Amino acid sequence: MRVALAGFGNSGQDVALRLTRGDLPGATLTAVTARDLDKARVNAARLSPAPKVVPLAELPAHADVIVECATAEALADIVEVGLGAGKTVIIVSSAGLLQVPDVQELAKESGGRLRIANGALPGLDSLRCAREGSIRSVKLTSRIRPDSLAHEAYVLDQGHDFAKAPPKPGEQVRVFQGNARNAAAAFPRHFNVAVALSIAGIGLDRTEIEVWAESGIPGAIHRVDVEADDISLSMTSRNRPSDTNPRTSRIVAPSIMAALRAMVAPVVAGC
Repeated sequence: MRVALAGFGNSGQDVALRLTRGDLPGATLTAVTARDLDKARVNAARLSPAPKVVPLAELPAHADVIVECATAEALADIVEVGLGAGKTVIIVSSAGLLQVPDVQELAKESGGRLRIANGALPGLDSLRCAREGSIRSVKLTSRIRPDSLAHEAYVLDQGHDFAKAPPKPGEQVRVFQGNARNAAAAFPRHFNVAVALSIAGIGLDRTEIEVWAESGIPGAIHRVDVEADDISLSMTSRNRPSDTNPRTSRIVAPSIMAALRAMVAPVVAGC
């Protein structure tokens, strides 16, 4: 399986290293693209074997699977190029799907497939199973480090200046309450989880979101509560920050690898 990466920052380079050192037999890294192609060539040259570095428009020619490792802002172009070529596209910046409202039609017309890799959020398998019956409610409560929220426009607009006055240790400050659609629009970098949860469950407009700023936690803490006819769920994940970029979760690259592994493994657990 030929794998190409769209986005070659910390997460993309982590995935690239894992693939080139042979962590996933049956998958080969063939090409990468990035906003800065010259910088990507320098970083790609450190890998052995080194993947090709090409513009986004040329990426499908080198791949069976395209993995997005970029940003919500860049997602629309990546998805349109990948799905338009009939490829399987794995994404992590799912908040960007709000800018691709016709994604299902695009995939159907081209024969492509889109998969969301999200290791930061618990319970998605169980939630998809519950959707086969009737789900009454889905709620995500997220606790985020204030320094990670400090420069978000939405937070500043609410009158919170966490750069100068973060919550005291143990204190929680609610910065958002609403549905997943509005949460993803307000926090496109943080709330990929809101979109993934909504797609697995009852949609953007019915999925409830609360966001709290809390000092003293190592990384984001997400609690999912589901009430359905067939199951009741309460699950919590405690994410660890990346060693190279504390504003990114350490689980991003492993979640991509797990999604790729499910495509080549002869036996897979989960639905």
